[in-house]
Amino acid sequence: MTTPVALTIAGSDSSAGAGIQADLKTFAAFGVYGASVITALTAQNTRGVTGIHVVPAEFVTAQIDAVFSDLDIGAAKIGMVAQVASIDAIAVALSRWAPRHVVLDPVMVATSGNRLLASEAVDALRTKLIPLAAVITPNLPETAALLDEPVAASEAEIERQGRRLLSLGCRAVLVKGGHGEGAESIDYLIGADTTIALAAPRVATKNTHGTGCSLSSAIAAGLAKGEDMENAVRNAKAWISAAIGAANRFSVGRGHGPIHHFHKFY
Repeated sequence: MTTPVALTIAGSDSSAGAGIQADLKTFAAFGVYGASVITALTAQNTRGVTGIHVVPAEFVTAQIDAVFSDLDIGAAKIGMVAQVASIDAIAVALSRWAPRHVVLDPVMVATSGNRLLASEAVDALRTKLIPLAAVITPNLPETAALLDEPVAASEAEIERQGRRLLSLGCRAVLVKGGHGEGAESIDYLIGADTTIALAAPRVATKNTHGTGCSLSSAIAAGLAKGEDMENAVRNAKAWISAAIGAANRFSVGRGHGPIHHFHKFY
């Protein structure tokens, strides 16, 4: 039996609601073995980030090489990268190992509002990591920041911005609508010839910590299992919607609590 394996390259969240910890929970929820490369340690809880300790770029490379030299990675997800040196290291290493699928979540700001990506690193992310990606998963503010534009306020604007990101070299863009308004949260999967709107009821909860990390990891899990892009995204959207819907079963922390990664089991 072949075990599907997915890799997360991201930061550690000490409260375990987002980052590496959320990614590994997501992989497990999808029946995928999870490996990890840690780019940064954060002192973090449901109320905010109080400290960031960046892992040296050469050790990021060492972790990537250790994993790829031994494990059959079906998909790699990239989350928090923190700094330019880490982006450079990841880009070089992934170009060398050439994983079948790369899912890039351009993490810039935590749910709490704390910045997780140095401002000078945005251009490096744009030019060095986006071209490696099978799909990138920005929310509406991240999409605007990557393009130096205002946040899109209409479906037409969202699609136009998504296509601008597509022109940077990735194969697909999933613009997430969680920061939008209305009764539904609508994500847009934009490919070379198609735009697919994926809608789900908007859930009234403050427990949304780790939503973006977990969605991108769910997509990576599906790709690692051999799903095509559309099905991987559809299944990830359905799962994350259920995980948000079940988030209030938890009482964790005093701020933005975690989603329920294992809502299917308890």
